[in-house]
Amino acid sequence: MSQAIEAYRHVSASEQFKEIERLRSRARHNEASALGHAAEVERQKWQVIVAEKDAALANKDATFATVLADKDAEIARLRALLGV
Repeated sequence: MSQAIEAYRHVSASEQFKEIERLRSRARHNEASALGHAAEVERQKWQVIVAEKDAALANKDATFATVLADKDAEIARLRALLGV
């Protein structure tokens, strides 16, 4: 076991091993950054979609309110004609 530990210490002390570990660490960091960026881009896309849907619903609500007000006015006019 001590030979294995000594061999590991020897290998891990080499410049080549340190460079490989640095590259691995950099690759993990780059991957995490790319995933974070992709998640942010998707979040922004969904924000746009939700905002568009909210605007469409608000437009429909406004249209419905206008139609309803017109119908109420027509009912009031007809009631006045009927004397009700």
